[in-house]
Amino acid sequence: MITNFKGKTAVLTGAGSGFGLECARIGAKLGMNLVLVDVQQDALDQASAEMAAAGAEVLPFRLDVASAQQMEAMSQAVFERFGAPHFVFNNAGVGSGGLVWENTVKDWEWVLGVNLWGVIHGVRLFTPMMLEAAAKDPSWQGHIVNTASMAGLLNPPNMGVYNVSKHAVVSLSETLYQDLRLVSDQVGASVLCPYFVPTGISQSHRNRPADLDAEKPTRSQLIGQAMTGKAVGSGKVTAAEVAQKVFEAMAADQFYIFSHPKALGNVQNRMECIMQQTHPTDPFAERPEIGRDLKAALRAD
Repeated sequence: MITNFKGKTAVLTGAGSGFGLECARIGAKLGMNLVLVDVQQDALDQASAEMAAAGAEVLPFRLDVASAQQMEAMSQAVFERFGAPHFVFNNAGVGSGGLVWENTVKDWEWVLGVNLWGVIHGVRLFTPMMLEAAAKDPSWQGHIVNTASMAGLLNPPNMGVYNVSKHAVVSLSETLYQDLRLVSDQVGASVLCPYFVPTGISQSHRNRPADLDAEKPTRSQLIGQAMTGKAVGSGKVTAAEVAQKVFEAMAADQFYIFSHPKALGNVQNRMECIMQQTHPTDPFAERPEIGRDLKAALRAD
């Protein structure tokens, strides 16, 4: 929980676009120090210039969140400059599609590296700093927010690698919450589970590292990219609205953050299938045309 953001420090990964950029904008308005982390140099430069112009003290880092070494160097630099950060937003993420058996080892390494290891590094590096600061000052407040997805609570077809990465982030975040409650009342945790929100994630392949280059996309991957791009691009909820929910959740010590609460019916259906030991339900039950279109596209000659 954080009740007063002025003068506090935020570490934001994926800060050059989407939720990271919008949280940086809110943080700048609230008078926070901003550590902006992104893999894309031009987007990072633009975000840094905007936040500095808004009056924020900015510390930018171009790095790959999947790299333990780069994240460790960044976290140490943050501590030396600002001390323990109060808000850590482990948000950097990449999208991926295709039938689960068609993904290459490099596909798995890229997506799990960013979506899961990026969060793991943020948690393991910053949580001890935050707990130490809390132990020294009874009034110190901190909060960690990890970006998962509704795909971390559902299992939409043709998105296997992404689903696995986001389910892991939900599990990590729930466990982090429980572990923190054992040792401190001053550091909170939340998990963000957005649905279809225009953020730029559908073009995330632009930042894929050269050493993890993709092979020629399979038909299912091309279909997945097209359908995800269309669904994300047509989203009615904006990244700015989701970022506002993130700050409201921190102030209220709310764990689950949803962009589309109505989509929770799909989660309830999944849980009922588990309880009743039936086959997994159609995660698009409320929008059956998505599943129909996907099946028709994959079975077309």
